[in-house]
Amino acid sequence: MLQFYFLTIFLNALTGYILFTGDAGNVLEFKSNFTLNDETFKLVLGILSVVTGLLKLLSPIEGDIPIIGDIVPAVTNFLSGFILIYEYYRTRSSMETSDTERIGKMLMGNKKIIGMAAIVAAILHFLFPKVLLL
Repeated sequence: MLQFYFLTIFLNALTGYILFTGDAGNVLEFKSNFTLNDETFKLVLGILSVVTGLLKLLSPIEGDIPIIGDIVPAVTNFLSGFILIYEYYRTRSSMETSDTERIGKMLMGNKKIIGMAAIVAAILHFLFPKVLLL
């Protein structure tokens, strides 16, 4: 479906930008004092990104190979959305377990790399829609 194709590109680019720039995302402020670093916005964006990543695997572009054809954009969409959700959870939760600390160290340490991968996947998926793995 073309709707998921568009959402995958848009959400990969937006979440990749937020993850790659970190706190520098405040450059984009809007008139209503809304920034891209708003916690609620990041949570909603993360949920949308995870759902879109999962649905993208199930609904390929017409003539493309299911699952394998869109694996890179779907995985980067899922990972970047998961990081945004995890950041929200980490700021709100008072529980500390070894599992969440281990996941946090692994994902947060590679946050910029995953953000850049999401941006690259968005650009490549936009330019080459029917290439295998993109």
